[in-house]
Amino acid sequence: MRAHRVCGFGLALLFAALPALGSLYTQDFEVDTTALWTLNNGPSDAAADFFFDYSTVGIPVAPNGTGTRGMKLQANLTNGLFSGMSVSPIGLDLTGDYTVEFDWWANFNGPFPGGGSGSTNLSTFGIGTAGVTPQWPGGVQDSVWFAATGDGGSSADWRAYSSAAGTGYPDGSPVYPFTTRNNTNPYFAGFGGNAAPAAQLALFPQQTGTTAVGSAGMEWHRVEIVKEGTTVIWRVDGVLMATIDLTTVTLGGGNIFFGHSDINASSSTDPNDIHLLFTLIDNINVVPEPASLALLALGALVLRRR
Repeated sequence: MRAHRVCGFGLALLFAALPALGSLYTQDFEVDTTALWTLNNGPSDAAADFFFDYSTVGIPVAPNGTGTRGMKLQANLTNGLFSGMSVSPIGLDLTGDYTVEFDWWANFNGPFPGGGSGSTNLSTFGIGTAGVTPQWPGGVQDSVWFAATGDGGSSADWRAYSSAAGTGYPDGSPVYPFTTRNNTNPYFAGFGGNAAPAAQLALFPQQTGTTAVGSAGMEWHRVEIVKEGTTVIWRVDGVLMATIDLTTVTLGGGNIFFGHSDINASSSTDPNDIHLLFTLIDNINVVPEPASLALLALGALVLRRR
């Protein structure tokens, strides 16, 4: 059998075949998908809206979609307990190498930069879970996952966790490309300094001021979680945030999760917290890691030639 090099026109054919292979999972929430998700709650109250029209609280359309429906996640609204929650797609079981991409917005109650009552919450997201237990800092964790505060109100505003680091990898850990996790670290200077959208300020006059430099809240971010071999990489808007060696952790399965957690043993007393304090996720896309995708496309090309 004669060997062939894939070059020139052959490469064009190979990459033209990629879109036909499709995503491993995709969700833009423009239809109600509540029945397709599992909500795993911690010890306090939680809420998840899988068909939330975020334009109703003045948030603009996410940069990687066309509609204003998304997934709204909240925890510990009234019960006053250190708690968190997570949600996972029912039946998803990813294998091999892949990238999870999504749009993320951390909303919090103002005024800014400090925030109102109970404003310091975490947005959370990760991979490798079985999808049947809540993934949060105080729970039993079976995943690799990441988190950030919206308001910059913690000494650790950008965080990485795993089954081997249930309370988070500490400052100075080699998983981070920075020394301290506080928003004041110059590493995070490209984030923050945001005003509330004008439409949200019109609805909620308390949303005045601008967010702290280095904080994640009140703007859209594109998040990537890349699983490649025995490594998981977390990036936000292209900025490297953490790299975790999978040989050091134990994963529960092949699912993904998104969540929200309150870092305090109390609930916000702000009467508008239900409208303003939440994690928002939109335009989820899980794609094979590029090298794997190229191999799949090459296989598809070979089959087409037969």
